[in-house]
Amino acid sequence: MTQDLTRRRLLQVGAASASALALGRSAVPSWAQTSPIVKPLPPEWFIPLSTNAEMRWDTAAGLPYTIPNERFFVRNHTSTPIIDPRTYRLQVFGSGLRRPEGISLSLRDLQRLPSRTIFSAIECAGNGRSFFASQQGTPATGTQWKLGAIGVARWRGVPLRAVLEHAGVTRRAVDVMPEGLDAEVATNGHVRRPLPIGKALDDVLLAYEMNGAPLPPDHGAPVRVVVPGWIGIASIKWVGRIEVSDQPLFSAWNTTQYTLDGVPITQQVVKSAFELPFGAELQAGRRHVLTGRSWSGRAPIKRVEISTGGRYEPAQLHGPNLPNTWVRWRHVSKPRATGAVELRARATDWRGNTQPDTVAFNPNGYLFGAVVRHPVTIA
Repeated sequence: MTQDLTRRRLLQVGAASASALALGRSAVPSWAQTSPIVKPLPPEWFIPLSTNAEMRWDTAAGLPYTIPNERFFVRNHTSTPIIDPRTYRLQVFGSGLRRPEGISLSLRDLQRLPSRTIFSAIECAGNGRSFFASQQGTPATGTQWKLGAIGVARWRGVPLRAVLEHAGVTRRAVDVMPEGLDAEVATNGHVRRPLPIGKALDDVLLAYEMNGAPLPPDHGAPVRVVVPGWIGIASIKWVGRIEVSDQPLFSAWNTTQYTLDGVPITQQVVKSAFELPFGAELQAGRRHVLTGRSWSGRAPIKRVEISTGGRYEPAQLHGPNLPNTWVRWRHVSKPRATGAVELRARATDWRGNTQPDTVAFNPNGYLFGAVVRHPVTIA
């Protein structure tokens, strides 16, 4: 599908998706998908990266606390399916239920259950991966994100706990594994990753709205999982099946991928980003208001410090500072000496986690949380 997808084409793809779902096949036939992302990707908003699209921080300064849907980054393992919400079904099944055959829920069924609204970031585990090479000289494999594989949105949906209780979850349940309806990934099958039952019953949401509107296709329509504070792979898009098991569950996404030293990655680390182009030119002797955002998957941000080439000074935090999201900040600088300078933003959360100068290398480039050196020129 091209970015100027016509209404007729959408209806064709939706009908094909519904037929495929009814037959238990992939949501979108091969003939229907010619572009991995549906929404437009203006170059002033996004950096395309294969099947993904990175948000440009250098044009984010005027954005609100939540990133508008059209500006939200996209992380696809294959391509965006178009799923007809009228025929959508969510299958909940497994040995961790009173009846292992489980239940089947429509979108309307989910919307009839008590809803909840949360603010949460979605962030790829590889966000910042490119800095392993550019800052530390140790290139890592995978999509070479800078810091734009993150966004904060207001999500509305039904708590996963409510759905599991509706399905008859038992005390024997150990793991819960949502699975997406997007195309299979090579030999790994559909994207899926287990959650421990404790997390599944805590704050996980099955979201059907994003920033007050129905979920867009690229962000998981009709229904996606939102797992606050955890790496993005846990927040399965286009969720169609949820297995509830009385035994540990495994997939490629918690065994061979998204692990460190063999342990599945869960929480995100502390990071900061300037809302300024890399290589920007600032005039000496003039007052500049530097802005940016900092976040952590472990606790709200306590403080942010800025270096404009010398010692660190406190930045001013403003606006909301909610758990599992980010906080905006500003810092006034009036540089005098000319030449090349590296700006640095260093955040600390309320649990005492602070961004280090460097981080240990891992081959897949996960969780780059070091202070990012942001080059500018003072002219």
